[in-house]
Amino acid sequence: MNYEIEELVPIVGKLAEKYTGNESTSITYEKAQQLMGAVLYCIHAAEREGQNLPIRQEKIPARQMYDIGAAYVREKAGEALRLYNEMLPSFDSYENRCLHETFVEGVPEFFKKYDACFDPRNTVLTLDYPVLRDISRLEGIHKIYKFIVCVRLEQIFLGRFPKDYVRNILIRYTRLYRDMTENLCEIVLMAVMAHILAGKSLQEPALKEQDYGEIQRIFAKMDLDEIEKGMKGKLKALVKEYYEGSGELAEYLLGAVKGNLLRLKNGAVHGSLCEIV
Repeated sequence: MNYEIEELVPIVGKLAEKYTGNESTSITYEKAQQLMGAVLYCIHAAEREGQNLPIRQEKIPARQMYDIGAAYVREKAGEALRLYNEMLPSFDSYENRCLHETFVEGVPEFFKKYDACFDPRNTVLTLDYPVLRDISRLEGIHKIYKFIVCVRLEQIFLGRFPKDYVRNILIRYTRLYRDMTENLCEIVLMAVMAHILAGKSLQEPALKEQDYGEIQRIFAKMDLDEIEKGMKGKLKALVKEYYEGSGELAEYLLGAVKGNLLRLKNGAVHGSLCEIV
């Protein structure tokens, strides 16, 4: 919904009064910009949650849209905190410093500093650990919530394997895996995909020379789109069998299939598969 500036200024004015404790509406230009950003963020949050909007033919007033969105932002923050607290006791960073520092040390700082009323679009954190979905355009609680959801899915995927199995894959990828800023789930998924291509059981974590040769032959004789289609089907079946059919997890993993296949193909072409899986 498009609102004129005249409809938004009174809402900013009310926020300014609240910010100054009703003592004054005189605030700096920078603070006024921040409060206007807060109003727009909440209105956009209401638009995203269209199912919570009242059914009506006429345009919903800006103030009402803001109130609906502000309530949603507070609800989302509570939901994110509950999900984070549920995950934390069993969370495993696999000794990767970036993941540990971002999730275990950084996320609590977000909840301590996040201002849902006056600065809801402020993400607070840089979120150095990369997840497998592009969340770069999100802000505030929407970005943090999506980040937590992504990490949760990765923990579910990795948690199905013995910890030593995951660590061995990461060590083969690089002995400096504790200090890298790459996505752990993607690396393990690439190893799983390599096993599938080679027709190798996942119970055998290490591929052999003949396995790399089989992967090279597949990339040499088959179109990449055809390989991708087959790989997605097999990963869906794997998730259905070992993760109680989690469609959300399958969707998350499938987003990384094409990129991983390109890396595997590049390794096959240059004879360097043993350096990445």
